[in-house]
Amino acid sequence: MKKHLLSAGDLTRDDAVRVLDTAAELLGVAQRPIKKLPTLRGRTVVNLFFEDSTRTRISFEAAAKRLSADVINFSAKGSSVSKGESLKDTALTLQAMGADAVVIRHHFSGAPHRLAAAGWTNGAVVNAGDGTHEHPTQALLDAFTMRSHLMPDGGTGNDLQGKNVTIVGDVLHSRVARSNALLLHTLGANVTLVAPPTLLPVGVDAWPVETSYDLDDSLEKADAVMMLRVQRERMNASFFPTEREYSRRYGLDTTRMNRLPDHAIVLHPGPMNRGMEITADVADSGRSVIVEQVTNGVAVRMAVLYLLVGGATNEEEGS
Repeated sequence: MKKHLLSAGDLTRDDAVRVLDTAAELLGVAQRPIKKLPTLRGRTVVNLFFEDSTRTRISFEAAAKRLSADVINFSAKGSSVSKGESLKDTALTLQAMGADAVVIRHHFSGAPHRLAAAGWTNGAVVNAGDGTHEHPTQALLDAFTMRSHLMPDGGTGNDLQGKNVTIVGDVLHSRVARSNALLLHTLGANVTLVAPPTLLPVGVDAWPVETSYDLDDSLEKADAVMMLRVQRERMNASFFPTEREYSRRYGLDTTRMNRLPDHAIVLHPGPMNRGMEITADVADSGRSVIVEQVTNGVAVRMAVLYLLVGGATNEEEGS
């Protein structure tokens, strides 16, 4: 793997499968009485979050602590950022404290790339979501979840070749959709994006996906359906008539779920707008793997930190 994880597009098939296979081995740590490994003892991981987050921040914190790393949690609220401190000065401060990895979430697209390329930190940079651009570890945990359900023997050593994945909803504002489109294509899956015309981004024709405006037509062949949250906080215009109309055409309810093949699963990156893009009975159904995604997220992020911070160094020391 490269030194940083900034985009799902940076991962080759071998890179992606290596992360997923490593995560499969680490998943068992959560079932142990003592949920700790000494792998990153003495290393420092900084969670640098300029944007609100619950699942991703806690997931990265749990992942680093289970690998015995020292964790520094930084939130823009209550910090010197509110006084005008720049990303550069924040990064230089963290570097002076000896950060071995910086996990960054930022409201500006491209901020993780800037941090990695500018030389403000010597540590590995992991993109935990930048604006409406990408969220590569979310795509990895989604792929891990799909592989464990859709591939023989949990999929270890395999990709998702030939599987049909339908991603539905607010693609325009979704960094999850972008990362999944890239990673799932790398892993051999066929991806279909379903959304109103107003919620598909300009240039989507160049993505390695098919697009559709009709959810019902995309369900019967789907092996997995991922519902995206409607991101009202990023909308500065009216992208659809009403919430009720959106739910009627693009929401996943029991009737639509029953059109899926028997083996198909339902995913959601969270947080959910229950009753809008997904009904409560679908979210809590036996086909839903939404809670499992959270569990898998810790294992996948442990794998990423191990391979970026611990694995490469250990290999170098052993050579």
